[in-house]
Amino acid sequence: MKKIIKFPLFVVLTSLLFSSNWLSAEESFIPKPPSLNALNYILIDSVSGRILAEKGADERIEPASITKIMTGYVAIDQIEKGFVNLDDEVLISENCWRKGGSKMFIREGTRVKLSDLIKGMVIQSGNDASCAIAEHVAVSEEGFVELMQLYVTELGMENTQFKNVSGWPDPEHYSSARDLALLTKRLIDKFPDHYALYKEKYFTFNDIKQRNRNSLLWQDESIDGVKTGHTESAGYCLVSSGVRNDTRLIAVTLRSSSEKSRLTDNRRLLDYGFRYYRTKRVLEADTALVSEQVWGGEEETVTLSSAKDLYLTLSPRDFPRVEPKIKLNDYLQAPIEKGQSVGKVDLILDGDSIASVDVIAMKEIQALGFFGRAWSNIKLLTYQFLMEE
Repeated sequence: MKKIIKFPLFVVLTSLLFSSNWLSAEESFIPKPPSLNALNYILIDSVSGRILAEKGADERIEPASITKIMTGYVAIDQIEKGFVNLDDEVLISENCWRKGGSKMFIREGTRVKLSDLIKGMVIQSGNDASCAIAEHVAVSEEGFVELMQLYVTELGMENTQFKNVSGWPDPEHYSSARDLALLTKRLIDKFPDHYALYKEKYFTFNDIKQRNRNSLLWQDESIDGVKTGHTESAGYCLVSSGVRNDTRLIAVTLRSSSEKSRLTDNRRLLDYGFRYYRTKRVLEADTALVSEQVWGGEEETVTLSSAKDLYLTLSPRDFPRVEPKIKLNDYLQAPIEKGQSVGKVDLILDGDSIASVDVIAMKEIQALGFFGRAWSNIKLLTYQFLMEE
C-alpha cells in the first residue's frame, strides 16, 4: 500500500528563491520560441537538461567543425585516464601538415606540445591540430575515430556517427542538434578546465595570431563558448553556451544560411531562454524533507531526504506553484538501512508530474526484538484497518 505525503516546497527551497520580487502565484505567460533562419536547432538548460525550444533536433546533419568538440572531449578524457599528457611533445606528420581548411599552421617534422595543439584546435579550429592530436592519442586518425564512436555510445548520442576528427565533409559523418547539446552539456560538467579554453578570444602560434571564430564572445560577456562550423554541405552551424542569473543554457543551430544568421539565431535562442526561464535547486541531497513513522524499530520515526540534488528550469513565477508529494512504497518497517530508498518525491505543476527523485532514509533504524516487533505488527494491522475504514 503506497502512502502519499504532501509538504510545502518552501521547506526545501532556498530563502533566496522566495525573497525575489518577481515571484508570485500568478500563472506564467511565455511566448513561443522565436522563429529562426536555422533549419535545425535546440535550446536546453545545462543543469536540469530541460528542452526550452527545438526544431528538427534529431535530424542527422553534417556538423562540420563542431565535430572538434568531441575530438577535444576524447583527448581530454584520454589525458585524464593517463594514456597521454598535456606536456607531451607531439611529432607533426606530413599527413597532418597537409590538411586543408582551417589551420593552426604547424610544420611537418616539428614537435608541438599537446596542450598547444588542443588550443589550436579549440580556438583556431585547426584541422591540422585535430589530426596531430588524433595521431598522438590513438596512433592514427582512424584509431581515434574508433575511440570517438565508443564515446558516442557511452554518451547515448543516438544520431551521431563520426568518420574523421575535424568535420571534413563526408556523407557518412553526421550528428544532430540534440546529440551536440548532450555532448556539450557533458563536456561542461565533466571537464570545466578544458571548457574554459572555448572562451579564449585569441591564440598565437608560430607568431601567427588568430581569433576565435565564435564572434558571440565579443558580442555578449555572458557567453563563454563553444564552437562554430561551416562547410558547403553543412551550412553555417554554431553551438553556444552562457550563464545569466545562475542559469546556464546551451543553444545549437545547424544549417543557417550565413555567418551573420547563425550568430543572430543563437543570440535569439539564448536571449529567449534567459528572459523567460530560471534554473533553481529545489531539492537538496542530505537535507531533511519530512519525518515518517517507523513500525517495529528502536526509534519511532526516521527522517527522509532526496537521494540527490534536483534542479528545475521554470518560469520564475512557476516555482511557488510547484507542489511536492512523497509517495512511500509502503509503511516503513524496521530494519531500515541508511540511504535505503523508501519511495519517491514527485514535483507537481498544474496537476502534472514534472520531475521525480528517490526518497531515502537519512539514518539506520534497528529493528526491535521478537516481542517488540510482534506488538508493533499488531498495532500496524490495527492502524491499516482504521485507515481503510
